[in-house]
Parts: sequence; C-alpha cells; structure tokens
Amino acid sequence: MSDQTQDLTLDEIRALLAPILPRHAAFDGWRPEAVAMAAAEKNIDADVAALAFDGGAMGMIEAWFASIDARMLEALPPEKLATMSIRKKIAALIETRLSLLAPDREALRRAQAILAMPANAVRAAKLGWHAADIMWRAAGDTATDLNHYSKRATLGSIYAATLLTFVNDESEDHADSRAFLARRIEGIMRFEKMKARFKGVGDGEHLSLSRFIGRLRYPAV
Repeated sequence: MSDQTQDLTLDEIRALLAPILPRHAAFDGWRPEAVAMAAAEKNIDADVAALAFDGGAMGMIEAWFASIDARMLEALPPEKLATMSIRKKIAALIETRLSLLAPDREALRRAQAILAMPANAVRAAKLGWHAADIMWRAAGDTATDLNHYSKRATLGSIYAATLLTFVNDESEDHADSRAFLARRIEGIMRFEKMKARFKGVGDGEHLSLSRFIGRLRYPAV
C-alpha cells in the first residue's frame, strides 16, 4: 500500500474500489479475483481489500450500486433538479443511472443473475427499494403516508424492468431503453392523476355521490 492509501479505513477502501470493481467483474465475475484486481489498480493490499469486501458477491454488488447512487446525486444536485417537473426529475435520475451503468453492462448482467438467486431475494429487494427511495428523495418527495411506500414500490419495479431492457439494448445511445422508460413513467403519471382526481372527488365538501356517478356516466370532453 502507498502512503496515501495505507491509512484508509475499510469503508473508505470499499468506496474507493467500488466504482472500478465492475470492469474486473465483467471478466472474473463477482468473485474475490475482481477485488484483487481492483486493489492492485489502486495500490491497495489485496488482503486488506478482501476484508473490505467480506460480504461476498452481494457485498461487492451493493458497494457498486452505492457508488452509482452517489454519482447520480453528484450529477444531479438539488439546484439542477429544482427546475424540473416531477416527471422530468424521475426520468433524469433513472437515465443518469443508466449512463453510469452503461460502461459496465456485462458486469450488470452478471450482477442481475446473482440478484435473481432465491437466496439473495431479500437483499435484492432492499437494493431496489433503496435505489427508488434515493431517487424519490432527490426528486423532493416528502410523503410519509401510504404514498411513501406505493411510490417507491412502483418506481422500484419500473427501474428493475428498465434495467432488464437496458442490459440487452443495442440501440444507439440506448434509445430503446429510454423509450421504454418514458412509456412506464407516463403510465405512472396517468395513474397518479387518476388517484388525485378520485381523492379530490371524495374530499370536496359539495361533491355529492350523484354528481360523482354522473361524471362516470358522462365524462367531460
């Protein structure tokens, strides 16, 4: 280890190596060999690096995804997101993640295979939830009621589905994945508008049941 790296904590070593792990995992798999190669690249003692990633393949993948979270937030700071609509914020956050993942799609493909294993189902679900939570918080969501959970569950499923499309997308600039994402976000927006409309009907003091039924029978054009 160099003088600059010998005093790093295990957490700092994990954060340092996480972004470059996938380039080695693409060839060596999410295995100790990938950690050793990444450690050599950063002049970190291999045994110390192994301690930093003692969680096995899932620990390595979790560290990589955490680095994606951090770089996404760095690329889209609050002042930049503040100028966007909710729809554009969510799209920008996911598209930024796709751009960060793009150089390492083979590592992502291998990671997806590991995440799909039954033994990793709980940790995989937590990763998806965490990614969705970070994106909603970055988008300014402050919901604490049931919407807090439904928004994250919905966004998590959309993000996971987009990744499945993205990992095999050979279109220019991953246009097919972006189009897939846009369609899914549009679906969410329509659903949220519908929920808000029905909630508004229920909340209004002067909206009667007969008027509500009349709207269903004779929708406005």
